[in-house]
Amino acid sequence: MGECAMKRETHNRCPALGASWLLLIPILAWAYAGCTRKAAEADQRAVIPVLAAEASARDMPLQITAFGTVVAYATVSVKTLVSGALDQVHFTEGQEVQKGALLFTIDPRPFQTDLQRAQANLDRDTAQLRQAEANVAREQANALNAAGDRRRYEILVQKGVAPRQQLDQAIANADASEAAVRADQAAVETAREAIRADTAAIEAAQLNLAYCYVRSPIAGRTGSLLVNRGNIIKSNDTTLVVINQVHPIYVSFAVPEQELALIRKYSARGRIRVEASVPAGSGAPAAGELTFLDNTVNPSTGTIQLKATFDNQADRLWPGLFVNVTVTLAVQPDVVVVPGQAVQTGQQGSYVFVVKPDMTIEMRTIAVERVVGELAIVAGGLRAGETVVTDGQIRLVPGARVQIKKSL
Repeated sequence: MGECAMKRETHNRCPALGASWLLLIPILAWAYAGCTRKAAEADQRAVIPVLAAEASARDMPLQITAFGTVVAYATVSVKTLVSGALDQVHFTEGQEVQKGALLFTIDPRPFQTDLQRAQANLDRDTAQLRQAEANVAREQANALNAAGDRRRYEILVQKGVAPRQQLDQAIANADASEAAVRADQAAVETAREAIRADTAAIEAAQLNLAYCYVRSPIAGRTGSLLVNRGNIIKSNDTTLVVINQVHPIYVSFAVPEQELALIRKYSARGRIRVEASVPAGSGAPAAGELTFLDNTVNPSTGTIQLKATFDNQADRLWPGLFVNVTVTLAVQPDVVVVPGQAVQTGQQGSYVFVVKPDMTIEMRTIAVERVVGELAIVAGGLRAGETVVTDGQIRLVPGARVQIKKSL
């Protein structure tokens, strides 16, 4: 009885156990499919998207960059050389003026009066000179006649025909005539000196009258008008306007003293091209050439001052403006270059991630000679034609597999 009951109970439990296994099979299948899908996704994530560029060989300029300041080629503070009232202004502020252009007129009437007075003095002294010369001629004739009388009386006295008293009188008359000639000749010299003084006074008056018309000593651009019409101007005291010559124009800049030997080396071979660009400006840089190298190094800054000259015909450079300066010393042929963003810096120095033909990554140390704009010149460690990663380096390790994209 008990044995039969146990058999029936076991028989009743077996169908339930079979049903549980049937339910477990789809769960295991779903789990297996999920693991397979995650493994596939992991394999897909292992391929890292990057941007890349090819190292190339090209001619690259040997350049030095610096910050510079635009300086006027010449600056003149215009002043008057005579005192008087400012009568007229012949230009507008900021106007381009040519050398010799009339800028100001100082009231010329007092100086015209001085000139007329000096001319009148010259006329008077010229008349006095003529009178003195006439007196000399007359006295010379009298002296000649007196000398003749003296010789005649000397002969008569020797023959005893004339008394000694008449000879003495003739001698006195001859001496008086010679003294008169000398006096008149002195008067002639005095008149001539007076004429020379009058001539100098006329020249001074003419010069002062010319100074009433203030002209530009250089070609350039005028600044603000510092004195208005009607003001009384003192000689060589008040600045009337400042003129800056901007055609051509200078750019002044400093470079480290370590560059001095290189600059001297290439300047001895010929002209050195210099470009200047305004940081916030647009368009191609202005082109000029190096024209000045200072004769001393500034010991406090360790730099040397240079100047480049630009024709500035387009007026792109303005005195006082800050510019970026690029000095091109020479052109290096056939050097290996890569984009600057491809170069990374580590404990061992500069390196790049090189994409190998199987699309895996090699981390390679390189020697960077210098950077020109957005390109780095590689002196060693890389060949032209090799591909380097330019973006996406943060996820890379040696041996990683990459996929080169057009954009990230």
